Amino acid sequence: MHKFNLIILIAAIALSACNPNDAFTQKLETELDSVSYSLGAFNALQLQGQGLEQLNADVLSMGIKHIFNKDSLLISEVESQKILENYFKKLQEKLEAEKLRLKDSILAVAQIWLEGKEVNEEVITTSSGLQYEVLVKGKGKINPTAENQVTVHYHGSLNDSTVFDSSIERGSPVSFPLNGVIPGWVEALQLMKVGDKWKLTIPSSLAYAERGMPQAGIPPNANLIFIVELISIQ
Repeated sequence: MHKFNLIILIAAIALSACNPNDAFTQKLETELDSVSYSLGAFNALQLQGQGLEQLNADVLSMGIKHIFNKDSLLISEVESQKILENYFKKLQEKLEAEKLRLKDSILAVAQIWLEGKEVNEEVITTSSGLQYEVLVKGKGKINPTAENQVTVHYHGSLNDSTVFDSSIERGSPVSFPLNGVIPGWVEALQLMKVGDKWKLTIPSSLAYAERGMPQAGIPPNANLIFIVELISIQ
């Protein structure tokens, strides 16, 4: 049975409590009343979270009551199983199509962002070994210090172009204390102004060194490449 079915079957025991016209909307007088109502409300929220926003609560309540009252069912258990499996299959296909559409949209935006370049300056190498190339010059006037919090957009990859992290692909910038990130970022961001977008090549000694960060897909001694845009300084 589809993964949605476990939630639906649990909820089918309780959702009659969610009907505004049901007797359970009166005062909850016993512990069992409170448990029943809470179970119904909780599972209704779970169903909504799974994308089931258009269920007919009245008809759902009727099905629950038929089971508890041992009445004749309007649809047999076997046929109900087929109906649910078919419905959940279509729902899952719809959700997957929407996820794919959203991912394609974000990737398209990310590609435009990655390719954006307004200036042509030489790559600069600092005394630490950090390399940076200015892609876009911002209009900011000040540089952040290590004590500031900053908000950035970024796209991180390995030398072989494997992407290990990207706020661009997630579609949301991130904020953090500048002194809480890898040394290469601490150094680079203190050289940037708001609106700057730079390409950074960070040697492993200024990143995760020999320990790497396996949980993020960064092997030991890996040099990291970032495109970073400084959005704001707090």
